[in-house]
Amino acid sequence: MTGTKLTSGTEWWRTAVIYQIYPRSFADANGDGMGDLAGISSRLPQLQELGIDAIWLSPFYTSPQRDAGYDVSDYCDVDPLFGTLDDFEVLQRTAHDLGIRVIVDIVPNHSSSDHGWFQAALAAGPGSAERARYTFRDGKGENGDLPPNNWESVFGGLAWTRTTDPDGTPGQWYLHLFDTSQPDFDWDSEWVREQFRAVLRFWLDRGVDGFRVDVAHGMIKAPGLPDYTPPAEGGSMGGAPATLEPGISAESPVTAPYWAQDGVHEIYRDWHKVLAAYPGDRVLAAEAWVDPLSQMAKWVRPDEMHQAFNFAYLETPWNAAKLRSVIDESIEAFGNVGAPSTWVLSNHDVVRHASRLALTGENLQGHGIGPKTVGLPDTAVGLQRARAASALMLSLPGSSYLYQGEELGLPEAVDLPDHAREDPTWFRTNGERYGRDGCRVPIPWEGASASFGFSTGAKSWLPQPAEWAGLARDQQNGVAGSTLELYKHALNLRREHSLASGTVEWIDGFGPDVVAYRNGAVTIVANTGAASVQLPAGDVLLASEDLVGRTLPGDATAWLRAVTA
Repeated sequence: MTGTKLTSGTEWWRTAVIYQIYPRSFADANGDGMGDLAGISSRLPQLQELGIDAIWLSPFYTSPQRDAGYDVSDYCDVDPLFGTLDDFEVLQRTAHDLGIRVIVDIVPNHSSSDHGWFQAALAAGPGSAERARYTFRDGKGENGDLPPNNWESVFGGLAWTRTTDPDGTPGQWYLHLFDTSQPDFDWDSEWVREQFRAVLRFWLDRGVDGFRVDVAHGMIKAPGLPDYTPPAEGGSMGGAPATLEPGISAESPVTAPYWAQDGVHEIYRDWHKVLAAYPGDRVLAAEAWVDPLSQMAKWVRPDEMHQAFNFAYLETPWNAAKLRSVIDESIEAFGNVGAPSTWVLSNHDVVRHASRLALTGENLQGHGIGPKTVGLPDTAVGLQRARAASALMLSLPGSSYLYQGEELGLPEAVDLPDHAREDPTWFRTNGERYGRDGCRVPIPWEGASASFGFSTGAKSWLPQPAEWAGLARDQQNGVAGSTLELYKHALNLRREHSLASGTVEWIDGFGPDVVAYRNGAVTIVANTGAASVQLPAGDVLLASEDLVGRTLPGDATAWLRAVTA
């Protein structure tokens, strides 16, 4: 592919394939074992060759890195770990020259406790304007020794930490839905709202094409901060119907008092206006764990955000009936508000789908997997299902998200030594939850190189499995049947046949284990069962596994040129 001029007014995000880059783990240019912006720039031609439309960069801002950059201490600068603002300018210019748009992460629910705003709040004391920028509260009990409520952190343990006053006596408590080093803002503060408008403009002025919004269903908390006990089966980030404590009611089906409160929509209407003042199609993409999808669609109404991650699809098992149901629900829910559905199978917070789809024990995707996990996946089965699932996903109308390394078929890195783990979840649960390190291991580029070509040095910040040598990009590039070539072919056909702007017309008669439909001139057949099935008429355009004649094996997907009457 040659460089493609980026055009405005196209609503490109409706059909885009967006590739998530986790900067720590993508490419390291200076040899320190940590990925950086210069490393990303050097590898962008290979992403253009893959055929993606945009990249989304996880946080690269100044940060003490207690939660891998999601604890921001300066929203308008680059952490020296990753480079400089000049390096970002080079990255963005390089991407745009290659026809690739750039989306950056923004983290508005909380900052780092090292941020100057929070340090000023600590110094100013109770009742100050500075403290009103964060969620400080007096404790309960005779001496305020008890936390303001019973909320628990997503990472485990209490969601409250008590401060110490200058004279050494215990002070107020502050809320942190994540780590203690990530204090929650109070979005009732107009000062906070104005600061984030300024952050958006800072990056928009530098030409970014949009923002992925971290914890987009957070920020607003229910008045009074009522006690709440989440259901045992509920996800830690929300996304499951729940019940408030007795005497408390809520209008939303998702009733956790710190998720999906109606007030968040006012924030995004405001942000929508900020982006609309800039030329071109700048986008907001929501990380919002909300069920059902009809509620999730509220985030992408015409005057709010442009996209929302479809976590309901990500969490759907490799089961034909459930896949068909979530596809129907997604297209209807997002279509009802005029938004495209998005499709996603992996990201930096969940077990890679090359492992997750083959888990046979308890579903632990939210807590990570490790050596002691019950029902660890069979590697071969996981890869086969992942290839089939990806081929199915990339044939659907709407926008698709890819996570770095999935185009190589990378599985979750299960056997990380305990001493190498860095996820706060691992430490806050005393090793009971493995956390997300396994999906964040640096990706392999060159099988015979030190650190598999990830770094110019010998080591990477998390150890890479030895077996990844055979999965490195140079080992798959140009190799017929490799996972990398499957992705390239699928993305090329996706464009050629305009599948992203098409429709789904279901085809019945293949049995309960098969998802089959037409999208324009292409017929898609995905076999989630073990028994082989006969393919319909039409030239085979793509197959995730080798075919025997016109027989599609189990755990495989094929695309065919549809035969018209």
